[in-house]
Amino acid sequence: MDDLKSRTPTEILDVLGRDCPYSLIMIKKTMEKLPSGAILKIFCDSPASVEDSIPRYCEKHGYAFESVWLEEEGNWEIYIQKT
Repeated sequence: MDDLKSRTPTEILDVLGRDCPYSLIMIKKTMEKLPSGAILKIFCDSPASVEDSIPRYCEKHGYAFESVWLEEEGNWEIYIQKT
């Protein structure tokens, strides 16, 4: 199977400038609305969110998680696939 970043996302969420827990709350609310198999693409610049809270949230729910650091932009692209 190909990686998540190479697939077309179902929805895109921008949480740039938002720290935890606010960014995680936005992600949870968006994920609840998405159907099984959907991919959420997130723009995030909070290291704590990318390295800790979002991966733990995905692991707890069994969601696939992938993050890509975009050095020129100074933020991450995160991909979550709902199971």
